[in-house]
Amino acid sequence: MPTLKLTWQLRPRHQRPHQLELSLLRLVMQILLASTSPRRRELLGLLGLSFHIVPPTSQEIFSPHLPPIEQTRELARDKAQSVANQYPQDLVIGSDTVIEIEGRLLGKPENMQEAETMLRHLRGRRHQVHTGVAVIHQATCVSIDFVETAQVWIKLFDETTLNAYLATKESMGKAGAYSIQGKGAQLIEKVVGDYPTIVGLPLWRTAKVLEQQGVVLPTPVEDIYRVKPYPHWNDFS
Repeated sequence: MPTLKLTWQLRPRHQRPHQLELSLLRLVMQILLASTSPRRRELLGLLGLSFHIVPPTSQEIFSPHLPPIEQTRELARDKAQSVANQYPQDLVIGSDTVIEIEGRLLGKPENMQEAETMLRHLRGRRHQVHTGVAVIHQATCVSIDFVETAQVWIKLFDETTLNAYLATKESMGKAGAYSIQGKGAQLIEKVVGDYPTIVGLPLWRTAKVLEQQGVVLPTPVEDIYRVKPYPHWNDFS
């Protein structure tokens, strides 16, 4: 768990700190990832940053009145805010991923039967993967959020392939019941868009937001996208 080095009196959100205060706050701030996802930890780690994992305390509740894009934006904001409330001096990153197919939202399956239903629904069809990101530094009233979308075409796989994939148990904990960076890659025909967005964190845009907040990236994001050092990234370039 991160240790806060200084205590600052927070201003009302409409009063922004002076430039000197901003510099001092950013000097001592740490980066916190409000996620328990190993994939997001691995992707953010590609930037060479030092950061801490703090599990979010928000509940993942879907609103039937929100379109999928706004749903994932709200979930990402809720995750980041739940951690930012605990550590206002630190820079918090929250993220969430949902799948949309013909206007219908797919989250993570609760059991293997639900995973099978999801995969049958996706089979032979195109869907969208929306990943929302929220970056909050409460002490300086910074709150940025965005959503990146990628298109994925699933193969018209047969029953043998379906049952073999379900047997891996890889579906659990994955939006849409498949893992593009794992054995689920065999189910995918093609991808249009940012590969890390499908994995769970749109790395390019996240890196640019961090740089805008004064974070120095030990590994430039341009180098990462040139090498693509993540499982199956080069398979869908």
